[in-house]
Amino acid sequence: MGYELPAWAAEMREVFRSGTTSQFVLFGSVFDLVPADDGKGGRTYMALRQFLTEVMFAPFEVVIHFDRGKGLRLRKGGDHFHRFLKAFDTFQGTSWAGLPDVGPDKMETLDLGNLLPRDPKRAFELIDRFLRGALARTRLVEGKPVPDPLKVAVIVDYAQFIAPQGEPSYIADLSQTLIQLVDWAADPAITGSFVATVLITENLADLNRVLVENPYSAKIEITLPRTEELGEFVGDITAGVKDFDAVCEVPRETLAGRLVGLSRVNVRNLLQRAITSRQKITGKYLTRLKKEIIEKEAFGRLEFLETDRTLDDVAGHAEAKAWLRQDTVLLRKGRTLAIPMGYLLTGRIGTGKTFLVECLAGEIGIPCVELKNFREKWVGATEGNLEKVFGILHALGQVIVFVDEADQAMGKRGGGDGDSGLSGRIYAMMAKEMSDTRNRGKIIWIFATSRPDLLEVDLKRQGRLDVHIPLFPPGDTEGRKALLLAMARKLKVELKPEEVPALPEGVELGGNEMEGILVRALRVYETQPEDQPRRPFPEVVAEVLEDIRPSAHTERLELMDLLAVKECTDTRFLPERFRAVPSAEVNRRIAALKLSVGE
Repeated sequence: MGYELPAWAAEMREVFRSGTTSQFVLFGSVFDLVPADDGKGGRTYMALRQFLTEVMFAPFEVVIHFDRGKGLRLRKGGDHFHRFLKAFDTFQGTSWAGLPDVGPDKMETLDLGNLLPRDPKRAFELIDRFLRGALARTRLVEGKPVPDPLKVAVIVDYAQFIAPQGEPSYIADLSQTLIQLVDWAADPAITGSFVATVLITENLADLNRVLVENPYSAKIEITLPRTEELGEFVGDITAGVKDFDAVCEVPRETLAGRLVGLSRVNVRNLLQRAITSRQKITGKYLTRLKKEIIEKEAFGRLEFLETDRTLDDVAGHAEAKAWLRQDTVLLRKGRTLAIPMGYLLTGRIGTGKTFLVECLAGEIGIPCVELKNFREKWVGATEGNLEKVFGILHALGQVIVFVDEADQAMGKRGGGDGDSGLSGRIYAMMAKEMSDTRNRGKIIWIFATSRPDLLEVDLKRQGRLDVHIPLFPPGDTEGRKALLLAMARKLKVELKPEEVPALPEGVELGGNEMEGILVRALRVYETQPEDQPRRPFPEVVAEVLEDIRPSAHTERLELMDLLAVKECTDTRFLPERFRAVPSAEVNRRIAALKLSVGE
């Protein structure tokens, strides 16, 4: 059982050894466990901060940790730092060296945060003085001074609280902090020596843009573990559990695949919870807890769509169902290059866009999540939410991401009025993520909207949302009958095909309207006087249908229909009544309808 550095750590080591960069911004899964060599040919697991100190910076003589909560801590080389403080006190008249006399071997255990400054401005001044002195250190060889610089690493934890998003002029002391951090990255005297600085933040979006866009530092993402890495971890932590196979009904060779998308910490907690409580680890148990954990990790921005329905439950939309079923087959065969990057579902309200995605989720065999509201009022929070969501999506391996009311959720290229550029930043992040062809067949985007004209053209283009599927209310008697029966099944109302009453001709009824009719009929049926014979439910439905009135918003609904026609990428998805209509006529009518409704 051999050990290799994690991919991110190997990249960090390679970059540092090249001598071109000495500052690293680590982001992503920074609170997870990291595998390390246990010195016996196997693996052990430790927190990131411990891994950096004991593994990555093992050759260094001094390792300094700093965060606003605990202040300065010496994890290695405390005696060197104490000697520096004594010299500093002598020249500056300070008393930083007034530490307990515990000896050099105990210096690392001292909590210097109670003795040294906690605010970044003063702490960084002290660290910078120490770095400069460490670089200038010499030793005597045959009576002559020879350069003997110290090897120093500085780890700045929770960097987003030290250098948060925002303009430096509006945040006290931020300018000086940024200048100091950028100087450590750009100063040739530091980059060319054995000095490393590390900034740790969960989301890049939470960190000040000066540091994120700094060309002199390396931004390295710590991703959630892949399937094979989880397999190693599960094997290591369950090796000492004698009866694990009796507790776990899921085969070990497939267990890691069921856990992908979780951190090692969460996997450990999930398994220990089951083992301690003697809870059988079944497929349902894993699915339930994984869903619960990921939704918490995403702070409610992702919600798993779970259903027993399949595309068989969708009435009509035959061509759309046929296409989606072909994708299901391609995914199962692993033919991911033939899978679209994404879909755009369009059509008037009530045509079943959301229901179609729900039924696809029940059939396709891969996780399907809905992207919920990720916008926040705080600076950088929205971007941080998206960054967190993207990390989880990548870890899931294969996933469908559904965005309902996409015209409202997505940003605009030029930004929105009064949102300080937030809309533009959302657009840029989504556009970049959706066009990454490495995600083809892994992350499949499905946007749904009744107003595709309000969605940025670049988000709808080929290579992002390749296939645009329009959905329309059924235009024939049989189609309307099938839709009414589908809505009855959804409501768990018993209604046989031969019992469906005649539906009004010339009135276009969508799924929401059909559902409304059935709900009203149920209301009448359930409130019949108990002292009188009960009328059959189909008779009540027929009565409700007689009273139905056409929608008062026919122009808006027609506008939504024609916008769906305009966006359609394949003629097969269009009903016969729209196939022969020239594009110019569609555009002319859209313009007229927009003028009529006041747009």
